[in-house]
Amino acid sequence: MRKVPSLVDLCVQLAIDNVRYLGDVGETDFHLLDRILSHCTLDQLMHIENSTEGRDLSPVTDKLWKKFYKLQFGVDSTNTVVERMRQRKVTFKWRQLYEAKLKEREEATQKSLDRIKQRYQEEDARKQSRQVQLCTKVPPPSKKRSFYGGVAASNIYNTKSGLLKKAKLEFINSVSSTRKPIINAGFAAASSSSSSKVTKPVQRRF
Repeated sequence: MRKVPSLVDLCVQLAIDNVRYLGDVGETDFHLLDRILSHCTLDQLMHIENSTEGRDLSPVTDKLWKKFYKLQFGVDSTNTVVERMRQRKVTFKWRQLYEAKLKEREEATQKSLDRIKQRYQEEDARKQSRQVQLCTKVPPPSKKRSFYGGVAASNIYNTKSGLLKKAKLEFINSVSSTRKPIINAGFAAASSSSSSKVTKPVQRRF
């Protein structure tokens, strides 16, 4: 014959079915809370503890937080914490240990992300500097020469320059050669005119 549930059992089962709506549990007995809160998720347990004012629920919730710690961070980490507290003869609430471990992991993750971001920025800056160097580098002179009528353009310019120099020298020499006879003729004419003149003797007056 099935046992008829008591009124307390019915109330407990009702609370379990609606545990997601629980907040401040007030002065509910610990043995009843033990039966109810064991069905909470981590967020639900945290919400009930934060909502309950003027009462420490750790006598009931501490073992639940240890369970969540073990699920989140592993058995080895849990055993390490237990051993360290035993050696140092200290005791911490498992909610505090959970939150501290979670913060430590988040900070480690953030540091890793920052390092990856910094490396990416350094690599990007290195690529940008290489691109700038390649763009500003003066290209070497091209050895390819264009031809005009089968003759290299550079040879044409060199030939033209040589011809101009030669023509200029010939012009200077020609001018110099024409000036010398003119000057010599001038001197000759001057000397002949001076010699053709008869110098009259100076007469003395008495």
